[in-house]
Amino acid sequence: MTIKLIAIGKTDSKQLQELITIYTKRLQHYIKFDLDVIPDIKNVKNLSEKQQKEKEGELILKKIVPTDVLVLLDENGKQFSSIDFSLYLQKRMNAGNKQLVFVIGGPYGFSDSVYQKANDKISLSKMTFSHQMVRLFIVEQIYRGFTILKNEPYHHK
Repeated sequence: MTIKLIAIGKTDSKQLQELITIYTKRLQHYIKFDLDVIPDIKNVKNLSEKQQKEKEGELILKKIVPTDVLVLLDENGKQFSSIDFSLYLQKRMNAGNKQLVFVIGGPYGFSDSVYQKANDKISLSKMTFSHQMVRLFIVEQIYRGFTILKNEPYHHK
């Protein structure tokens, strides 16, 4: 299985990008992992929230194929403990899914068309985080999930 993370817009913070790179490299030890960054949409000031979500949605949907398992990082999604999230990853691998795709939407969330294609919605917290920080958090949690599955000492119960 491959895990892909799709995110809108580049990470402006050099420090955050360095941390994301560290965890991305660590993940390669366990699974093929790709980070796919969709460039920010131009002239968003001329677009309504709905129009911006629609444009971002089109770009997101171009990045997936019908066999992908699409998981949206969404404030209304299911919350997991780290151990439960590791079991979720294991379940997806056991199901023979070819590619698990996590998506971080734009500032206004996802279009209806993206929600319709989604297989799952996951929330990292009831708190709101910047989209850039969410990238780090999900990559770290995927890494943590694999260390839990391998009974490695990274995660402490």
